[in-house]
Amino acid sequence: MIDSDARALLAGLFDAAVAAADPYDAIRAHLPEKPKGRTVVVGAGKAAGQMAAAFEALWDAPLEGVVVDRYGPVPRTERIRVLQAAHPNPDQAGIAAARSLLAAVDGLSADDLVVALISGGGSSLLPCPAGELSFEDELAVNAALLHSGAPIAAMNVVRKHLSAIKGGRLARAAAPARVVSFIISDVAGDDPAMVASGPTVPGKETVEDALAIVDEFKLALPERVALHLRSRAAAAPSPDDPAFRRNAVHVIASAGVSLDAAAVSARTLGIEPMILSDAIEGEARDIGRMHAAIARETALRNRPFQKPVVILSGGETTVTIGNGSAGKGGRNTELLLALAHDIEGVAGIDVLAADTDGIDGSEDNAGAFADGKSLSRMRAAGVDPKAALIGHDAWSAFHASGDLFVPGPTGTNVNDFRAMLVR
Repeated sequence: MIDSDARALLAGLFDAAVAAADPYDAIRAHLPEKPKGRTVVVGAGKAAGQMAAAFEALWDAPLEGVVVDRYGPVPRTERIRVLQAAHPNPDQAGIAAARSLLAAVDGLSADDLVVALISGGGSSLLPCPAGELSFEDELAVNAALLHSGAPIAAMNVVRKHLSAIKGGRLARAAAPARVVSFIISDVAGDDPAMVASGPTVPGKETVEDALAIVDEFKLALPERVALHLRSRAAAAPSPDDPAFRRNAVHVIASAGVSLDAAAVSARTLGIEPMILSDAIEGEARDIGRMHAAIARETALRNRPFQKPVVILSGGETTVTIGNGSAGKGGRNTELLLALAHDIEGVAGIDVLAADTDGIDGSEDNAGAFADGKSLSRMRAAGVDPKAALIGHDAWSAFHASGDLFVPGPTGTNVNDFRAMLVR
């Protein structure tokens, strides 16, 4: 294992970042006026349950509603139903949840208020095939996107043109009611129309944009899906649609805010923080090697930053699996395994890479820790770290070395968190 004091410090910075994305205070700062009519809450994402509990605690008037979160522990609510479905691969429970959200906003009047609680992960949690498309079509599209290496924003452009609920369609279904959306952003640039594929926030992207992404990433789509994308029926609502005129959107948490909070925490511990960016995208192993180069240069030459320092970054990387097989792991553990190769033997570097929702990939870890001896620990445990990286099996490597980071689901999601301590 890496140095226990360094591990505790890095975990503490992660906790500070997650705490800054807690929805309670952020929602309280933007509570809408109470309507003459009904208040209906809808929502989807990996923070939907936490957001629902926060809004319910803050709203001292009648309300009703339904949100969908992923499987796992969720807060208890009294007036808002919290449904659960699968992530990252959709299931039939997600289909039922999408129908429940659409039913909840059906038949509302101009005197009613819809409060939408949206966070990352909502795209997978709200499968709702458009037109003649089937659930199997949506599964095929999701699999193609997850294997493509496309950034999340590009994925969501495609998704919203194949859905009956995304791309502003949930908000349009609620018209003429006013819709106020609270967004926890997990996308670079914090475009609210991209978070969860924008069920209540229409975007400017067109069908032509979606088709260009299909071509760029060579997505193998079922013929029925390709035909739908080329049809007029695929067009998503325009932001200029009068149905959205009275609506409001609040981005209440983001990677940038969380990195700032981690920086403040580091500074109180007497360590100078440096934030690289809150919007780093790219292939996970490439971004890992880039981070390793910065940490190694700082450790060995005291540049570009002076030691001691904690170097912070956020964003969302991707893992391109292609047609090959893959082991266990997610983008953060893959990034970290690549990084570990490039800092092997370098003393004074300790790193944490983790997903702020508490789950990286399909296992129960948020990410992992690494230092200059990580690969030695893996080899001692009988794991070939190079083979693990080639086979997208980073979880197994860090499990063997005892370096997994398992905080549990956090109830929020502002993308990836990386902290490199150089002493």
